[in-house]
Parts: sequence; structure tokens; C-alpha cells
Amino acid sequence: MKYIPVIIGLVFLTPGYACADLLQRTEVASFIDEMVAEYGYDAEELNHVLGRVELSEKVIAAITRPAEAFPWHRYRSIFIKPGRIRGGAEFWRRNQAQLERAAEKYGVPVEILVAVIGVETKYGRITGGFKVINSLSTLAFDYPKRSRFFTSELKHFLLLAREQSLDPHTLSGSYAGAMGIPQFMPSSYRAYAVDFDDDGLTDIWDNPADAIGSVGNYLKVHGWRKDAGITSTATVPDSDISALLTNGLEPKLTMADMVEAGIVAGGEVGAAENVKLLQLENRDGYEYWLALHNFYVITRYNHSALYAMAVYQLAEAIREQYQSTL
Repeated sequence: MKYIPVIIGLVFLTPGYACADLLQRTEVASFIDEMVAEYGYDAEELNHVLGRVELSEKVIAAITRPAEAFPWHRYRSIFIKPGRIRGGAEFWRRNQAQLERAAEKYGVPVEILVAVIGVETKYGRITGGFKVINSLSTLAFDYPKRSRFFTSELKHFLLLAREQSLDPHTLSGSYAGAMGIPQFMPSSYRAYAVDFDDDGLTDIWDNPADAIGSVGNYLKVHGWRKDAGITSTATVPDSDISALLTNGLEPKLTMADMVEAGIVAGGEVGAAENVKLLQLENRDGYEYWLALHNFYVITRYNHSALYAMAVYQLAEAIREQYQSTL
């Protein structure tokens, strides 16, 4: 995405409606009223913006079958591939200075920064072909299950466009409205994106430096602990361990609790450290891991243990690949 300064009022007054009937819906009228009352938008301008929205059945179809619903062995095969590993090592070499500066500033290892971007967009190669405003409007107004969340994101998106003097109809992203190299939702952009190379623009679409810094800032703000562990393999006993497979992603039991139940960590984990036992489905059974605090932080980027494990394993493979070429 190139930064194209525009006069917002003129963009909003572009003639023609792609989905004029959207403006007849009571929830859309309420949304416009809220934007006018809370943020000082002009109602006529918003009518013109939303009148050009195209609601998308593809967006609804995509969000109802996310990859995170796959079993682990299938999910893993999407991301832990030789090409993506090589691509990560190449991204590291191309952006070494900025990655090392971000690792120093935010305390997040280089390989984790690279792996997040690798999982999200294959290092900026696949950033999504949906108009963000179409995606967010579709999910805000035609996906009741998560309407509140996406209505909030639509607000943030319009605020972002106004703040950056951008035409909201020119920005593209994922089916869920995630944008740029790190796939930030609009609220995340406004809260965590940084101008990491100090050029006066916060550009996560075309500027790897800003994308790298923004990922580092996001993880740090969400509690990343420098030099702390992420996860460890686990060996489980033959006895019933279902009580240890707690709901949610946050580690709440201690390693001492696990040891008492017969769980053995493959790496060094302190007895008092909070952990979460993960059971990941393979074709011929399960594998077990102990997720630590930093693993939980990765799930703040995408609320999925599969996602965080893919980031972790890709990061390990990228580091090995990178170091082998030094």
C-alpha cells in the first residue's frame, strides 16, 4: 500500500453506490450516528463512504472455516515448509540491522519477529486481496456472531484513514480486515504500529522496518519477557491427564503441579513457573507441550495455540537455517 494523501471530503463525495441498500439498514444508520456523535464525522461523508461498500459472501465463507480449526498436523504443514524456512532466513539477511535493533529495543528474539511475519504474510508476499472496508463492513453488519468486534474495528479503520489522510476504499488486507506485512487489525495499528525507521510515516504495508518494529512493540506491550522460555516438549504418563488440559490459553498451573501428575518437561522449567499443557493432534495420536508465558504472549497476536506453536517451530527452523549460512 502506497501512502496517497487525499482530501477526505472529496473522496467521500465520489459519486455512485456499490451497495446503496446498506444505507437503509437501521444498524448502519446507528453506526453513522455514533461516528458523528463520538468522533465528529460528517454524516453525508459517511453515507458516501458506506454507500460504496460491497458486502462479500466470500468474507463470510472464509471466516467460518479458519485454518485454526484444522488438526495440528494439517495446520503445521501449511507453515513449516522448506520454502518458508528459506524465505525467513533470506528476510533475516535482508533486514538484519532493523531486526537486531528491534530485538534489542523490545527484547523479542529476531527469529520470533521473522516467524510472525512469515506465518502472517510469507514475509510480505501475501497480504490479502480484500478491500478492508468491504471486509469489515460485511463482518460488522452481516456476521452477528462477532458483530460487536468488527463494528469496533470498522470504527478504528475509518479513524485510521482520517488520521493518515488515506482513501478508505484503497486499502486492502485479509478477509478479516487485517492489514499489511504484519497483518494488524485497525485497532492494533492505531495502538501498536510504530515508525521504526523515523521517516515520518508509519507504513506497515510497504516498509519492512516499520513492520518489524510494530511486531516487536506489539509483543512487548503484551508482556514479552526477554530471555525467558517459550515452550517445552512434555512426556505424559499413561494415567488420565484430562484435568490438566485446562480451558483457555493462559498458563495457570505450575510446573510443580505437572510434576506431581507425572508430567516430565523436555527442557528446563522452574517448579514455580506457570505452564499450560497442550495436546496437539497428529495423524497417529497426540504430542504434548508445556506452554510458558511467552507462548501465551504469542497467542495475543492470534488467539490460537496452533498459531503460536507454528510461530515457535518456524522460528526455530529459521534460526537454524540462518546460522547454517553464516
